[in-house]
Amino acid sequence: MLPHSAKIDKELLFLPYWRFKGMFFSCVSNGINHRIVDVSYQAVQSEYFPISLGLRSQTQKLRFLTPDMEGYFLDTSLPHQKMMQIVEERYDASLPKPIYHWDFIGETLSQIYSPFYVDDKVYDAVLNRPVSPSLPGDFQTKTLPGGHPQWRLRFVPALCPNCGWDLKGQRDSLALNCNNCNSVWYPGKEKLKKLNFAYLPEEGDNITYLPFYRIGADVSGLELNCYADLVKVANLPKVVQKDWEDRPIHFWSPAFKVRPDDFLRFARNLTLSQPDGKWEHEFPKAQIYPVTMPLTEAIESLKLSLASFMKPQRILFPKLQETEIKPKNFLLLFIPFHERAHELTQPAFQLNINKNLLRYARHL
Repeated sequence: MLPHSAKIDKELLFLPYWRFKGMFFSCVSNGINHRIVDVSYQAVQSEYFPISLGLRSQTQKLRFLTPDMEGYFLDTSLPHQKMMQIVEERYDASLPKPIYHWDFIGETLSQIYSPFYVDDKVYDAVLNRPVSPSLPGDFQTKTLPGGHPQWRLRFVPALCPNCGWDLKGQRDSLALNCNNCNSVWYPGKEKLKKLNFAYLPEEGDNITYLPFYRIGADVSGLELNCYADLVKVANLPKVVQKDWEDRPIHFWSPAFKVRPDDFLRFARNLTLSQPDGKWEHEFPKAQIYPVTMPLTEAIESLKLSLASFMKPQRILFPKLQETEIKPKNFLLLFIPFHERAHELTQPAFQLNINKNLLRYARHL
């Protein structure tokens, strides 16, 4: 919920808004377009309240809603499916046609309650300014469906299900590490689930390991079953070797939030490089960047990853609509990056990222 600055004697009315944020990608004739999306919309449709929160959801410090908070909280009447339809229609209408593929990646849908109070008009309780014309005489806030929130935050103990040791992770981590039994755990609906992981050893100082998902998948609608096929689809300047037909390929995707252009670049470079080496199935003795991108979102991005390296695009993009990619296995892998003054670099795979941009991306 948003903070308010209303006087103590004012009875607060909280209106729910849907907030949708994430990355939007679209494959069109001139390539892959992308943008960062952060929009809000009334979850209770009313002409007396603002249609959206504007920039407040990005600039104001939000608080979790708890049952002990005072005020009258309106019930949501706009289902989340309708909110998704509004967002999709808004961005679909702005795209050049034809559209071969589009998707939202790393998206989150949440509700934010914005405070108001009512006198002769509806007043914004953040700025104490009116946001509506004079109200009709029969306008009563209590006639609107609502009440007091009854839900509570539910916590899962951060104890390793395998050995009972304390799990480690940062505030926004989606995966928690157990340094006692070398295991990684991911929250499920009712309990923690174990993730298989490994890291690529690297000698040197000032090394940070960034997490990536390596996903094995079956591709239909396009011949992409081995490394030889990958070289052909990506039109790489290589002479196809006979043994490449027996070499399997994997899709790679960042397991951390990053800007859309960096997300595609990381996924493309690692998928084309097909990193191989002596993987160690324990934690590296260096700094590990947290996992902040869900595996489900990485799986959704596989077709975008394919589109980012297929050439020529004017011939292959139309095949995206009939191409299906079904994941069959995955592994969480930590890749070493060398820390410089302002960036992290991985020269073997031609990857680099500005440290400030990486820090900012955690809020996407």
